[in-house]
Amino acid sequence: MLRRLYDWTMSLARTRHAEKALGGVSFIESSFFPIPPDTILIPMVLAERRRWFRYAVICTVASVLGALLGYVIGAWLFEAVGQPILAFYGKEDSFEQVAAWYNEWGGWGVLFAAVTPFPYKVLTIFSGATGLDLVTFIAVSVIGRGLRFFFVAWLLYRIGEPIRLFIEKHLGLLFTAFMVLLIGGFVAVRYMF
Repeated sequence: MLRRLYDWTMSLARTRHAEKALGGVSFIESSFFPIPPDTILIPMVLAERRRWFRYAVICTVASVLGALLGYVIGAWLFEAVGQPILAFYGKEDSFEQVAAWYNEWGGWGVLFAAVTPFPYKVLTIFSGATGLDLVTFIAVSVIGRGLRFFFVAWLLYRIGEPIRLFIEKHLGLLFTAFMVLLIGGFVAVRYMF
């Protein structure tokens, strides 16, 4: 089943809708969707290595725009939308304790979440809800998301075929590692704050 899903994703990466899917997933992941855009970015770069830079730009721009949606959810829709999302991640009770600290150090938190598997959407919502300076928020989002997506895309571009063969050979192990990182990010959210 995992192999069929991988093959399907690789074939999707070659379609005319791939860039729209990449942009869409990158956008919604930054505000509420739990699956990271790397799941589409990686096969797209492996399928069309020469387009790595374009894919990284799409991923970064869409992700930062999605982060602004998360910021708006936190700033204007916190009670109606933001609190249920934070409740889903187990963070609704810790909001008050984190708010004061976050307004001083939140830029570093956003940068950390933008680069790592930590659920970025939690900090985009926190940023809006606590009123983190919007210029700081945008700047660290662009830097963090850009570092992450450009590094992944460039690395895949440089290594290319050997990395594709490695992924195909170790698909089960890599899927398990990905799930551990993804779930670990959500567990970290629950226990960090």
